[in-house]
Amino acid sequence: MVSTLKLTKIQIPNSDSDVISLDASTGNVTIPKDITVSGTLGGTSIAVQGEGTATTNLQQGLAKAWVNIDGSGTVSFQGSFNTSSLSDDGSGKYTSSFSNDFGNVNYSFTYCGAESGNETTYQMGTATMVVGSHQVQLKNAAGTVTDRNYICGTFHGDLA
Repeated sequence: MVSTLKLTKIQIPNSDSDVISLDASTGNVTIPKDITVSGTLGGTSIAVQGEGTATTNLQQGLAKAWVNIDGSGTVSFQGSFNTSSLSDDGSGKYTSSFSNDFGNVNYSFTYCGAESGNETTYQMGTATMVVGSHQVQLKNAAGTVTDRNYICGTFHGDLA
């Protein structure tokens, strides 16, 4: 049997404070900051209020992919999200393919890397950036392309 429950607010028993407020005219649901919410929230846009009055679109702010790569020897993901494969494209070059493509090549990325046991200066750059994959290239202080043990990257933007 299907039922309909119509309400504008939910309160904790023996309290006058609103826990959840619903605005039928806008479709907004307001949850106080000190309330923990678990489960699934749907819709095409979820705005979160941070400090002050500024709001952030939750979907825009999430990392859409990330990688933690061991670039020494046989390259492998140590961990990843939204990636389907990793290729070793030669010394210091690695390509991560995305499980879900980005909507365009205007996505943002950030990388960092290190060599186990060494504090060295290195450069990181993009060799190839397309909607379905991203290739990173690592160089030492002298500008020579070189492998690194630890390469971590995050990707932000709109998925296709």
